[in-house]
Parts: sequence; C-alpha cells; structure tokens
Amino acid sequence: MKMQDKKQAPREYLSFTLGAEEYGIDILSVQEIRGYDVVTRIPDAPDYIKGLVNLRGTIAPVVDLRLRFKLGRADYDSLTVMIVLNVRGRVVGIVVDSVCDVVPLTADQIAPAPDFGSSFDVSYLQGLASVNERMLILIDIEKLLGSADVALYAPVAAVPPSAIAA
Repeated sequence: MKMQDKKQAPREYLSFTLGAEEYGIDILSVQEIRGYDVVTRIPDAPDYIKGLVNLRGTIAPVVDLRLRFKLGRADYDSLTVMIVLNVRGRVVGIVVDSVCDVVPLTADQIAPAPDFGSSFDVSYLQGLASVNERMLILIDIEKLLGSADVALYAPVAAVPPSAIAA
C-alpha cells in the first residue's frame, strides 16, 4: 500500500513592521487591530510597557515592541497601530509601526531561528520565512509576553495532586 503525503495546511500570520524589519505573529492570537490610543502610565514600569488602556471595559497592558526590541523610539501619530491580542485568556496591546497583511505559511517555508549562543535571548523567535523577496521574522508572542523581562502573565502552575483528590 502506498502512503500519500498529506500537505499540511498553511498557518496564517499577521505581518507588521518595526522600523525597516517585517515581523509576523500567529493570526489566531489577534483579537483586533486599532489605532494607538492614549494609555495610562504605570509608575516605575519599564519604558516598553507604555501603560494600560481600557478596551471596552477590559483593562489591558500595552507593550511597545519597538522599544522592547531596542529599535529606538518612534513618533506616535495617526498611523501608529495597536494590535490587540488575546494570549492565554489575557488581553494585551502591542504597538507597532504598521500592519502589512495576513501571510499564509507552511512549515516548510519557515527556517529555524539562528542560534546566537548566549549573546541575547531569542527564545521567542519561531523562525524566519522568505515571502516574495522579503524576510519575515516570526515571533512566538506567547513566549515573548511571558518572558521574565515582560512577564505579562504568570506561567501555568502545576496543580498539586492533593487539589485533584478532593
């Protein structure tokens, strides 16, 4: 009997820019795309945590990815975009320069992220994809927002056996 190769369905990524680079995040984590709104600053927060915003009754933290990735400051204007995400049931806004499009990618189109050793943390990089002569840096947004320096949600805790036995 001959086994047929099953083509894996492509996953869709929302692509956006930060400076001259183009990034992508899994479209399934995107709740909405909106213009940048006024945020309420949080005292003593890192500069990339812009503050909090009220999204129809849900208070959400806002992270500026340009600052988080140390790409320099950007002017916020009418073209600045906030992507509202739902990550692990938590609503989070990320500020980007612009949103490009939705890109379908199959697993064979994604190359692994390069290993930089201990130079800097790239554990949140899913990989790199070449799309129509342009490089797309794919981000695992759940890992990035859960990383120790951002820590917008706590890691999933193990449930002690005594809690299950009740």
